[in-house]
Amino acid sequence: MQIVKDHGPITGESIAEKLNLTRATLRPDLAILTMAGYLEARPRVGYFYTGKTGSQLLADKIKKIKVEDYQSIPVVVNENVSVYDAIVTMFLEDVGTLFVVDDESLLAGVLSRKDLLRASIGKQELTTIPVNIIMTRMPNIAVCYKDDPLIDVAERLIEKQIDAMPVVRKTEKGYEVIGRITKTNMTKAFVALAKDDLL
Repeated sequence: MQIVKDHGPITGESIAEKLNLTRATLRPDLAILTMAGYLEARPRVGYFYTGKTGSQLLADKIKKIKVEDYQSIPVVVNENVSVYDAIVTMFLEDVGTLFVVDDESLLAGVLSRKDLLRASIGKQELTTIPVNIIMTRMPNIAVCYKDDPLIDVAERLIEKQIDAMPVVRKTEKGYEVIGRITKTNMTKAFVALAKDDLL
């Protein structure tokens, strides 16, 4: 790399000559440095140093990850189901957030654990209260799209202090829920990066 920094752009043959190696011997090393992003190669020009540090290369890699790469299957309930049924669904599905849809299967609201806990404190009959009474409604719901960069969604989750966000598809009538992004999805992406499973 130092040779490329000092003499770039420089051909593979010239690098091999300076190291007293054959071009064939050097080819795998140059390929790795190029794939990792430290060097760039241009036909008939040669190799040159990109100037990027390891952390800059990691940041570039992170910015390329999209929501669709890590989204999960959404857990939805109809806006007319009871608070009791929503609590049961949340436990059976082992999620922290439920997405509430209307009769046309469009996003109408979001239910968090806190919403359900708040509703269950007191002497209300939970089987008779519909979730649309206690849910957070549109337009107060943060949503994301499958093509959004995952890092942008992570920032919004932190900023809004929420655990999950619906991945939606915009239709003429409203938002159709097609997935969910949670803090767990973010953790999976982080672990995959550490294991270098992400390209």
